[in-house]
Amino acid sequence: MKKITMQDVAEKAGVSKSTVSQYINNRYEFMAESTRIRIQEAIRELGYIPNFVAKSLKQKKSSTIGVIVANILHTFSTEIIRAIEDACELSQFHMFVCNADDNPEKERAYINMLLAKQVDGLIIFPTADNMCLYEELKRSNFPVVFVDRKVEQPIYPTLMLNNERAAEIAVRELLKKGHNKIGAVSMSITQKVSPRVERITGFKKTLAENGITPNDSWITTANPKEIGPALQEIWEQEDRPEAFFATNDLSLIELLKFLRKKKLQIGEDVSVIAVDDSDFLEIAATPISAIKQPTFQIGKDAAETLFNLITEGKLEDSYDIRRYDPVLIERESVQVLGEKNNAR
Repeated sequence: MKKITMQDVAEKAGVSKSTVSQYINNRYEFMAESTRIRIQEAIRELGYIPNFVAKSLKQKKSSTIGVIVANILHTFSTEIIRAIEDACELSQFHMFVCNADDNPEKERAYINMLLAKQVDGLIIFPTADNMCLYEELKRSNFPVVFVDRKVEQPIYPTLMLNNERAAEIAVRELLKKGHNKIGAVSMSITQKVSPRVERITGFKKTLAENGITPNDSWITTANPKEIGPALQEIWEQEDRPEAFFATNDLSLIELLKFLRKKKLQIGEDVSVIAVDDSDFLEIAATPISAIKQPTFQIGKDAAETLFNLITEGKLEDSYDIRRYDPVLIERESVQVLGEKNNAR
């Protein structure tokens, strides 16, 4: 089968090859409407597919970005991806999405793959141990934006939640309802993932500021499969938490599994509040209070920041971390302590 070329489209539409090129590159503001329609119909009838690889080699731009998330299972990740996609559509960019699984080696392989595909820039939810690669990208003046996590040196723009503030809001909500025996559930902090560490720090700090010594034995930081057994150990203690703060949606799921297994009623036997809101929290048997992140705003801002870096073509020596304010969504999973006891 003969390969359809731009020249074939030009002949079919009765225009020059350069006019077709202008149309494909979206430079047709001064082109007659009838000409645009003829080119559009010629492209459709012939089945012409523009060679974007050749175009990128010529222009040194591919109009494509890469997005590498640390864990695509998070509602937070999928909502940000959607916001980035919307921004890409408006700015006529395409995007590749990769899931690093919190694995530095996998992240490194994806970065190399995306560079080979000549993406114009990257949005990365950085894992640990790839600082040398980030610095190498910076030395080559390659545009990158970090989301959700910070790295050792602020060499690129970084957009993330005010995590300590999120924990503070959660703890204060529990304290306001009369709870002072509060436990926390988090994914593992072994790799020092900044949102997890900052939320646990904010949790402890807020308790201390309110005259409560944090009980370290009530703080679970583990991989998903280990959270249930760790909570069981807590429940075997004579003194137990009456409320829990879950630092993200995945740790919340493990907490809910445990509470269901123990036949404990949320809002009656134990109060629960978590960071990361989603539709399932609102429609759960007992709707769960959450600290909502402005995910769509973060995704939009991350994409626009990257587009600006690509356009400007020159990076600054260092960047500030842009923090976003969390918002409390109050639901029935946090009950006033006295009311809970009276209901029993």
